[in-house]
Amino acid sequence: MSVRWETEGLQTVGIVCLVIMFLKLMHLLGLIDITETDSSDSDLELSTVRHQPEGLDQLQAQTKFTRKELQSLYRGFKNECPSGMVDEETFKTIYSQFFPQGDATTYAHFLFNAFDIDRNGSISFEDFVIGLSVLLRGSVTEKLNWAFNLYDINKDGCITKDEMLAIMTSIYDMMGRYTYPCVRDEAPSEHVDKFFQKMDKNRDGVVTIEEFIETCQKDENIMNSMQLFENVI
Repeated sequence: MSVRWETEGLQTVGIVCLVIMFLKLMHLLGLIDITETDSSDSDLELSTVRHQPEGLDQLQAQTKFTRKELQSLYRGFKNECPSGMVDEETFKTIYSQFFPQGDATTYAHFLFNAFDIDRNGSISFEDFVIGLSVLLRGSVTEKLNWAFNLYDINKDGCITKDEMLAIMTSIYDMMGRYTYPCVRDEAPSEHVDKFFQKMDKNRDGVVTIEEFIETCQKDENIMNSMQLFENVI
């Protein structure tokens, strides 16, 4: 299988990659297949893990998942992460299994930081399910805010060319030899330039959240990518 990089709509790449990679992680954790819940699982089984997540009612209020969906998601998460937490090295290991032809380490690092809401070096079930809720069932604006947070590496409220170059380079590294046509060394930089030509409306060298959301909402390709996985679970 190969991936062809188009010359238009390049900002879509990161968004689509984000959701696809996230779904691969869900598949590995056994979270996509929602099954019927036994009545004995009426609440999260908090006693079996070191990290105890928020109560089911609170998580249901914070997300757009039903009680039954949260129970199934939690069982899958707990089976793969008995401690109740996922550290960055585990996260990187998960991605490396899906991209043996490339190096997913850097992209996984950026994605991990986007999920690690409280910046404590690990992803809890709460972090995971809140992010999942946004990506799969959030509004377009919520999804774009989440994507912007991924690209805004230092979390200062704007995306610089250096930050976007780091993201694009990490995507190319991850896809490895499966990109088509063959990746030239200057390709990530060229894509970043195109991204800024379209996004940086006032030409001040950075992309703000307002510029990012406004441009994305006017781009049909990006809007379509936002809807791809809404009914996964």
